[in-house]
Amino acid sequence: MTNRQTKVTSSHWGAFEVDVEGDRLVATRPFSEDPNPSDIPLAVPAAVHHRSRVARPSIRRGWLDNRTRTGRGTDPFVELPWDEALDIAAQEIARIRDTHGNAAIFGGSYGWSSAGRFHHAQSQVHRFLNSIGGYVASFGSYSTGCAQSIMPHVFGVNFLQLLYEHQDGWPVIHDHTETLVMFGGINPKNAQVSMGGITEHETETWFDRFAAKGTYCVNIAPQRGDAPEGCDWMPVRPASDTALMLALAFVLESEGLTDHAFLDRYTTGFARFRPYLMGKSDGLPKDPDWAAPICGVAADDIRTLARRMAKTRTLITVAWSLQRGEHGEQPYWMSAVLATMLGQIGLPGGGVGYGYGAIGGVGKSLIGLRGMTFSQLSNPVKTVIPVARIADMLRHPGQDYDFNGKRGPYPDIRLIYWAGGNPYHHHQDLNALHEAWQKPETIIVNEPWWTATAKRADIVFPATTPYEREDIGRSPLDDYLFHMPRLIPPVGEARDDYAIFCGLAERLGAGETFSEGRDADAWIGALYAEFRDLAAGQGIEVPDLDGLRARNWMRLPIRAEGPNRSFFAPFRDDPEAFPLGTPSGRIEIFSERIDGFGYDDCPGHPVWLPPSEWLGTATPEAPLHLVSPQPGDKLHSQLECALADLPGARPAALLIHPDDALARQIASGDLLRVFNARGACRARAVVSDGITQGVVALPTGAWFGDPDQNIDPDGNPNVLTKDVGTSRLGQGCSAHTALVEVARLDG
Repeated sequence: MTNRQTKVTSSHWGAFEVDVEGDRLVATRPFSEDPNPSDIPLAVPAAVHHRSRVARPSIRRGWLDNRTRTGRGTDPFVELPWDEALDIAAQEIARIRDTHGNAAIFGGSYGWSSAGRFHHAQSQVHRFLNSIGGYVASFGSYSTGCAQSIMPHVFGVNFLQLLYEHQDGWPVIHDHTETLVMFGGINPKNAQVSMGGITEHETETWFDRFAAKGTYCVNIAPQRGDAPEGCDWMPVRPASDTALMLALAFVLESEGLTDHAFLDRYTTGFARFRPYLMGKSDGLPKDPDWAAPICGVAADDIRTLARRMAKTRTLITVAWSLQRGEHGEQPYWMSAVLATMLGQIGLPGGGVGYGYGAIGGVGKSLIGLRGMTFSQLSNPVKTVIPVARIADMLRHPGQDYDFNGKRGPYPDIRLIYWAGGNPYHHHQDLNALHEAWQKPETIIVNEPWWTATAKRADIVFPATTPYEREDIGRSPLDDYLFHMPRLIPPVGEARDDYAIFCGLAERLGAGETFSEGRDADAWIGALYAEFRDLAAGQGIEVPDLDGLRARNWMRLPIRAEGPNRSFFAPFRDDPEAFPLGTPSGRIEIFSERIDGFGYDDCPGHPVWLPPSEWLGTATPEAPLHLVSPQPGDKLHSQLECALADLPGARPAALLIHPDDALARQIASGDLLRVFNARGACRARAVVSDGITQGVVALPTGAWFGDPDQNIDPDGNPNVLTKDVGTSRLGQGCSAHTALVEVARLDG
């Protein structure tokens, strides 16, 4: 019998122990240092050895024979030897580059394929494309693209830098916050994962401490489960948060609770905003009586909350989900304005914060320690599109569009190279994406599994999973360091992304530029040595690489001692000495810059703008508002192949209110058809009073089905979501702008 060996490795959902017998992963267990370990790793062995693995380099038959585009998703694939497949791919890349230029190549990746620092697919594919002359890149992410556009105008700082480095940590919130107002909730389910890994899952633990201390926590969201048990729940209709925030602000201003001294010293533009708030400019006061029918929240409850917020140390938190809908800029901007009116920005445990609970790293108080970044080189192509506008780019080459004050044409993309992601998971209106996906001449994908994206590619290279290669696990949002050993040999003929790109770069005359003469082992050693030197410069001792291999993992002594100071604390102390990066140097309630863009869908101060699809525009054909939260059993769509095999796991579960279920004669467990004019999918009913009436929730993550089916079989909500930009300013994704109907699917 083969001896069983056990190692610890890291992942985006945390560290875990892995048992290996021979060439197979056989079991996983929680990491000993994790107080609330995720169950996600349980699916890893089945996924790594799943029948859906891409075994050998594969080329779509229609493309191989005559370069047809129309068979993507339906054509069979031809397996070829590595050298032959690499030759064909390199020749095609060279043809596109030489005929149409590098601005005809789009480099797609989403960065979540591995927690390892070297085998980071996004860095690998972008470095390769830059080594051969560049590519069209994308700005932002589906998670925060809208916020990344609007918040620098408001606070004058890169949004991700604010999010990860300059917000109050959990200890500060525990010690100082008396009222925690959570727009969109703070969901421990989402905090299971983090970029680069999250070792100690602490969110639930901190909420237990908040409860023990008596902190008042209110979850303002469509679902009770969007926050831990013990929090008050204020059910709210999706897309109405801005109206609720305006009503809270109205109470502050009308009852003399606004901190005007703070506004005068630290902000600009309140005088331009106030006439709108009080109804002087449009005859419509934004009071609680106005907001109540929009939000579904009683006017007296709004008044009570506003008064409490003014009398206690209050932290307003805003989930990422609020900006993933039409006009998603508005709740993010208005939350900042509401916090300025309370006058607590820059105080410990007060003001406003973003993304707590969205990923596990937000709220950790750590000393900054960076390093181990595989350089992507410089991109000579300066064309960049908003990440969520991929389908528009493919549909409308040459058409002008607006984005954050600039106007220009979409590029004419002839070749897509995708590595480390599945756009058929996170993009909206997948049936429309499938049509747009037929436009490029060639699509190349590196992928371990036959995902919907791989099935719709022309050339598919089998890529290794993180368990089939060596790497180092390290995140600036975590205080652990991991050696990630190669646990098993590559499955089938899989190769890591670096080896694939080395093969292509050599054929394209860029081998030395891409690899710098190093193999993967040499790169891992160089990156780790750089990190070790940076750590030593901060007085932090880490072992050499062989020492880390022997130890497997270590905890880094980088927990911040004492309370961290938020980004706004020095600004509050002295706004002249520490001005913000806005044109005024202050928090901008009214932005002259945004006003100058002339966007009617994002004017110069926050406003209530109803989306095209929400409960206020519901019809008999589509009466329910669909929200599509992150899944609890995986990260995005990863490991879905194994999870879908579990008895009763598919189709995905749809949460529906008892009154809505009764009206449709639906009971828990019933098979459902969820549909609108854009598409349809199956789901399994879960009837619960933990969701607002008129709202249904279907999590993302199910793999998109075959294009010739008139109903997605496993429950992918993105056959239903609307593919429009949040506004001309942010152009983020609008996943939460969708109306649907639900019916029992008998037979």
